[in-house]
Amino acid sequence: MTEPMETPGGESYLATVAGIVADVEDVGRRIAAGQIAELRVLAAAGRLADAQGAPRNARVQVHDMVLRSISAEVAGVMRLTDRAVQRRIGEARTIIEGFPAAVAAWESGRIVRGHVKAIVDAGLNLPGGMWAEFEAIAIERCDGETPNRVRGELEILAHRMHPRSFAERHEEASAGRCVRLMPGRDGMSDLIATLPTVIAEGIHDRLTQQARAVIDTRGERSADSDVVATDARSTDQVRADVFADLLLAGTPALDDTRDTTAGPLGAIRARVQVLVPAATLTGADDGPCDLAGRSPIDPATARVLAGATGIWERLFHDPTTDVTVATDSYRVPSGMRRFLQARDQHCRFPGCRVAAIRCEVDHTHDHALGGKTELSNLAHLCQRHHSMKQFTAWRVRQLQGGVLEWTSPLGRTYREDAPTPAVAFTPATAQPGDPAPF
Repeated sequence: MTEPMETPGGESYLATVAGIVADVEDVGRRIAAGQIAELRVLAAAGRLADAQGAPRNARVQVHDMVLRSISAEVAGVMRLTDRAVQRRIGEARTIIEGFPAAVAAWESGRIVRGHVKAIVDAGLNLPGGMWAEFEAIAIERCDGETPNRVRGELEILAHRMHPRSFAERHEEASAGRCVRLMPGRDGMSDLIATLPTVIAEGIHDRLTQQARAVIDTRGERSADSDVVATDARSTDQVRADVFADLLLAGTPALDDTRDTTAGPLGAIRARVQVLVPAATLTGADDGPCDLAGRSPIDPATARVLAGATGIWERLFHDPTTDVTVATDSYRVPSGMRRFLQARDQHCRFPGCRVAAIRCEVDHTHDHALGGKTELSNLAHLCQRHHSMKQFTAWRVRQLQGGVLEWTSPLGRTYREDAPTPAVAFTPATAQPGDPAPF
């Protein structure tokens, strides 16, 4: 294994980086103050339109004309269109008036703008009367986490708090599935498909696997001195080309894996990791299920996926610590991997949310240096952060309960707790007349 590189530049380099980090923190505070002030001013503009349009004539047209006029006035200063300003006034009122606790937490530096957006986006799925209750819990969940890491959890929370079942709402939403064509520039267009999340995730995953197979094989062929590599397409470009080929011709037009052990591209199938609570699986609960690394999916789809799988795996949970401790697999290596996928759920570098099924299982203490292959020394890292651990001055050690403690080249520490399990078991309370356990 390659030894990590020494920190470039020594103490002077670290001092420069430390200065940059301090400046970024200071600028971030000032930017946040300015952004909050702007939101409050825009919200005040919306309230002024309400006050001017309501007293003598409650017609919608009167209020709208006042709001348009104010928006046009503000637009001249902001150098935006009046439509854009009117939209931003509406968004500002929703944030300032609908989620004041989140704004206060942002202003105090407890959370950042991305957290506020995640809270508002998820909270808008709930009736207005539940926003205060939701944001109080959501702010706690955001503490110490990055916005992208907590966004999915907030969506699940909002769906579970909603007075109507997720299954019912998903059924209504799925009626709006469609495909739209959005003309772009320079002869390009966006083909947008609105689909159930699990279907969209499966499509994207299969395209990604096919694109990687093409690129990996291309790399093998370019190593042959008799073959000149002419295909320089990026993963995004190959993914788009395969997408077009499959829809227009039913099969990829260029299958670079045909003569390799990877097999034809058409044989590649999508992988979708879904966490299904037991109550939802049995039909006793219609709450949302978690599409790991993405967003909630409806319970009916989760049950179909569970019924189609050929392997059932139980996760045993410690009710006192709320942490998964074992699986029922008899094969230790595969069982260990399944346990780690259930525990980690995603890459364990601070802020990263790449799903565990797309990450590498890394020895926290390098195996080549004596690290053991055991649960307390293993964690999922995506390729990017696995490389950073190996080739830069970032360091990590694993504490009890799957907690990772990362140390940056500047000596800053970042604690990375194991994610909250999607399924939690609690001890059953025996009732009179219940049969004795066996």
